[in-house]
Amino acid sequence: MTRFRFVNGHVATQGGVLPGAEIVLDGDRIASIGAVDGSTDTIDLNGGWVVPGYIDTQVNGGGGVLFNDRLDVDGIATMAAAHAVYGTTAMLPTLVSETPDKIARALDAIDEAIEAKVPGIVGIHIEGPVLNPARKGIHDPTRFRDLDEEMIAVLTRPRKGKVMLTIAPERVPVATIRRLAEAGVLVSAGHSEASYEQAVEAFGAGVVGVTHLYNAMPAMQQRVPGLAGATLDDPRPYAGLIIDGFHVSAPMLRLAMKARPFDKLMLVTDAMSSVGAVEKDFVLHGRHIDVSGGKCTYTDGTLAGSDLDMGSAVANAVEQLRITVDQAAAMAATHPAAFLGLGHERGALAQGLRADWVVLDAALKPVETRIASAEPVAA
Repeated sequence: MTRFRFVNGHVATQGGVLPGAEIVLDGDRIASIGAVDGSTDTIDLNGGWVVPGYIDTQVNGGGGVLFNDRLDVDGIATMAAAHAVYGTTAMLPTLVSETPDKIARALDAIDEAIEAKVPGIVGIHIEGPVLNPARKGIHDPTRFRDLDEEMIAVLTRPRKGKVMLTIAPERVPVATIRRLAEAGVLVSAGHSEASYEQAVEAFGAGVVGVTHLYNAMPAMQQRVPGLAGATLDDPRPYAGLIIDGFHVSAPMLRLAMKARPFDKLMLVTDAMSSVGAVEKDFVLHGRHIDVSGGKCTYTDGTLAGSDLDMGSAVANAVEQLRITVDQAAAMAATHPAAFLGLGHERGALAQGLRADWVVLDAALKPVETRIASAEPVAA
């Protein structure tokens, strides 16, 4: 048994926030959480926090590596290590619209990374290429295509981790959405012109998520609510929010908080290779992306993912959503764990779950990240 005794701060457990706690580990699991017994062997939080490890379902890159360019275990490990510094203990490397052969290679690479026990890799997010050209964002529309039997077979093959797929639901028959969902694929709607009716039908067929709510979809109108309006109105899907000060305004973020079930909102970074990298600018599909002031843009001003890390996303959520730290941590950990079907082992500080946590200073900056039995990562 290993014991950690945290004092003089806040420990966000599944049962509530404690002013201090003794967390006892049995291997890589939490055996118990209780009151500190008065021992002098304590860790002074100095007003800081211990929160569950962050889980990011949309990570395009990190540490100077873009997943599209490095479909190998070493590249994936570099990405994971870069994000661990900022509190991310589990993630889905995300492939930006690619050809079927590269999608297959990416899926295989994630299997290999999980087999190699790369800390923090729990699956993959395939974003595109079944998207609407009218809402392409930074995706290359020459790579867009419809789903065919070959791609469906690749996507539904048994894998070692979770498979998340972002589609424009208006481009996929309802029966195919249902087929993907029944095979275990986590289907999400994004980069879409779907009507309200099409979106609701897709939610009923098995679409369980909405990729970066508000972004790459039409703005809501009084008589044309569209995908964004359907997401605010329908309690079923989980919705990802990019809270970096560029993608969505604070009032619209707060509107989502008021309209949707809180436990169906989750923070995502949509991070590019610039996170944790010295050289910030990068190239995506042959196009130079400028990274300046925390913002990633193409030459025409199109947002190209983000330079956001999950530690900053949590701090931004507290400020812009006007919520408590433990609520923001739940959006970064508990809710995405439930979305991925991993709530039985991750996403909270509770008995029996993995010992994944982040220590934050009083300003909410990550100072140390623990990923179960791996060596702690200092910021």
